[in-house]
Amino acid sequence: MLISIVTAVRNRAETIAEAVASVQGQSHPAVEHVVQDGGSTDGTLAILRSGETEQLRLASEPDSGIYDAINRGMARTSGEVIGLVHSDDFLASPQVLAHVAHAFAADSSIDAVYGDLDYVTAADTARIVRRWRSEPFTPALLIRGWMPPHPALFVRRRVIEQYGAYDTSFRISADYDAVLRWFSQPSFRAVYIPEVFVKMRTGGASNASLRHILRKSREDYRALRQNGVGGAGALFAKNVSKLHQFVARDATTA
Repeated sequence: MLISIVTAVRNRAETIAEAVASVQGQSHPAVEHVVQDGGSTDGTLAILRSGETEQLRLASEPDSGIYDAINRGMARTSGEVIGLVHSDDFLASPQVLAHVAHAFAADSSIDAVYGDLDYVTAADTARIVRRWRSEPFTPALLIRGWMPPHPALFVRRRVIEQYGAYDTSFRISADYDAVLRWFSQPSFRAVYIPEVFVKMRTGGASNASLRHILRKSREDYRALRQNGVGGAGALFAKNVSKLHQFVARDATTA
């Protein structure tokens, strides 16, 4: 089973090598890594070109934002399963994609596989500051503001082809909109693997400032309404549900 990993990047010379290495170090043999660069000027392109192989395929061109870049990258993939590794993130272990492939191979009706995520500090990626632990999917979870950790989500190509990729009218919450659109489909089947799939450095765009936080809330609300899942109650539950992620944290172990 070929798994396609998409990375959208622009000016991430400090972190892109670790993201790439985490994909190249996977034990699953059938992996393609499609990197979509938005015109980096800080040395990112030189790092990527030095590691370009048959497995890693690079394109560099202007885009209109991260979700447009991801869509461009996904259009260049050929795998049966598609996942993301953001340029500031990395896969948590060499076995992640093997576990994903095994879950998909066990049942052809499975549409998505997802795991857990650790937020780590940029200065020390062994220091966990927040843990996102998910749970098995049921449709009722959506109206409670639930979503899986998006960077730890892998979906079959047929899902994206049938229900669409990322809606670029969302600047921050296109991932939430896509999850609601995909997971709310009748008979959608998702498998949860209780294992950390991804390590994410803190400091994402959606939490960069009060203005971004307010915009994200507005976009989350629009995604809920647009997909017929819920409204203000679901948005409130979504925000409250994040609080427990900060409680059981370990500052020393990954």
